[in-house]
Amino acid sequence: MEEIYATIKNVLAGVLMNGTEAADIATDADLVEEYGLDSLQAISFLLGVEDVFDIELDYDSLSLDLLRSVRTFGSWVATLDGVASR
Repeated sequence: MEEIYATIKNVLAGVLMNGTEAADIATDADLVEEYGLDSLQAISFLLGVEDVFDIELDYDSLSLDLLRSVRTFGSWVATLDGVASR
């Protein structure tokens, strides 16, 4: 699971483009409140996650609550087919 979190943090750091390093992103920090993730960045983030994990996210089952922290989102991503086996 830590590898999934680290991968998500790398994608997030690339999307934020504000000098935040992946290692500085707290696993439980609120992505909107702490890091200022806005709607355009969220879309880029989700597309980046799809690319890096080679998956297609089910946007119908994706809620804003899942994007509140790396841990919450990563736990959800880990349930998707093919991700946990990496």
